Amino acid sequence: MATKILIIDDDSAIRRVLTTTLRAVGFEVVESSRGEEAISLLSVSPFDAVLLDMNMPSMGGLDVCRAVRKVNAEVPILMLTVRNAEDDKVNALDAGADDYVTKPFATRELIARIQAVVRRAQKPVVIDSMIAVHDVSLCGERHLFIKRGVSMHLTRTQFDIVQLLMRFPGRAISHRKILTEVWGAEYRDHVEYLRTYMRQLRKIIEDDPAHPQYL
Repeated sequence: MATKILIIDDDSAIRRVLTTTLRAVGFEVVESSRGEEAISLLSVSPFDAVLLDMNMPSMGGLDVCRAVRKVNAEVPILMLTVRNAEDDKVNALDAGADDYVTKPFATRELIARIQAVVRRAQKPVVIDSMIAVHDVSLCGERHLFIKRGVSMHLTRTQFDIVQLLMRFPGRAISHRKILTEVWGAEYRDHVEYLRTYMRQLRKIIEDDPAHPQYL
């Protein structure tokens, strides 16, 4: 079955180029020019990945990304933008994007990035019936993270990070190992990805993110 991609971009010329390129290499492509429409599509139809333009009118790309995450925590999101500042990259990841590509980009690079996020999403979860560390527990099979009896919502990437750390409680794990295990070897030096996700996880898990006890 072909990999199904949703392109969200208000620029019809960009959508046309992306659609033609991706279909030529075997992807199934659906287009959307507005964030609101894309969110509706994601709520009724499964997609393997989303290509999202950051600079959308009306509902901006970051807002669309956050809204998509509320509808579907698992679908990989690849943010496309002409911006290249470090803050923009962090903002994209912080909004829930899994990766970030700056326009203009080489076709080969874009396809490789899409394949990478889809591969990570389809990677089998490490199944542990239950991991418990102090007052938190995790069930890989049911994709559950529980703190003091309360289930907490984690995206696939967040869950993968927590699961890796909980498999080695009390041990220091290098950022390269985490990046390689969760994102892949080609991302082992992308420290900003890990910093952003760790900040997200502290906001979710910690009682006081400024004074973390778990992470």
